[in-house]
Amino acid sequence: MLRDMPIDQLTSYQGNVAQPGDFQEFWDKTLAESRALGWAPRLNPVETPLTTINVYDMTFAGYGGEPIKAWVRVPRNAALLAPAVVSYVGYGGGRGLAMENLLWASAGYIHVEMDTRGQGSSWSVGQTPDSQGAGPSTPGVCTRGIEDRSSYYYRRLFTDAVLAVDAARALPQVDRGRVAVTGASQGGAMALAAAALASDLRAAWARVPFLSDIRRGAETADSRPFTEFRDYLATHRDRAREVFEVLAYFDGVNFARLATTPMGMSVGLMDEIVPPATVFAAYNNYAGPKELRVWEFNGHEAGGPFEDAAVLDFFAARV
Repeated sequence: MLRDMPIDQLTSYQGNVAQPGDFQEFWDKTLAESRALGWAPRLNPVETPLTTINVYDMTFAGYGGEPIKAWVRVPRNAALLAPAVVSYVGYGGGRGLAMENLLWASAGYIHVEMDTRGQGSSWSVGQTPDSQGAGPSTPGVCTRGIEDRSSYYYRRLFTDAVLAVDAARALPQVDRGRVAVTGASQGGAMALAAAALASDLRAAWARVPFLSDIRRGAETADSRPFTEFRDYLATHRDRAREVFEVLAYFDGVNFARLATTPMGMSVGLMDEIVPPATVFAAYNNYAGPKELRVWEFNGHEAGGPFEDAAVLDFFAARV
């Protein structure tokens, strides 16, 4: 059965997310502080049996100047200055292995796949620790440091996502003016944040993005990770107002209101993990050029390989 509200209501649904008055100031300050502690990316070649792609193990400066891992995959026939795609990983995953995720390099892009701090042990491996985290939280990272916007986990992760774009542009073979970002679920949330906070991106694609219209997601989702918020508030019964005030600084709806990067999004109308209304809330508030792929009979997998083809076409026309 169709999940969430009927499609005619979804297409006009705006969500109910208040934007903090200092939202832009908070993120400008966060990024400026981390950039001030930055350093040049470090690359080491990785031996693989691949014959058409060179792989490098990159370490770059993320939030607070902390080291973040990434793979850089470069087509061996790449131009002297080539376009780049920065990709972000879904919840619980890390950057995986050097020979995984070859689509973007196979399509001619320099591919920077960012590792995810403190994750990378649920379905794909990672190597980047999270150096911070305070206070009681539920299992997972959604409520880690949620007592305050300054200590919240996604402040660090979204900063890493923007600084991964900086690191990609610092690579000598990357055409700095031809960079795009993409990701699915949590990775889609990072792509949406980067579309708002990273300057002069050519395109972005957020596949079934998590972390938009967060309160509705916490109230209606059937599965983790949205249910981590619900579990936390079922125990911390007196903290709902404070929690959602913190989360407003990380809600995709508020990033969407600022973003002007050409954006593609997707939604699965049968999605039990990211309720469709939360995606529509982000999409309907998106300030820049946009298009939406609606997969009527799919869940969190969205369009799968059909969507891969759509994203390749979207980026080919813009990057």
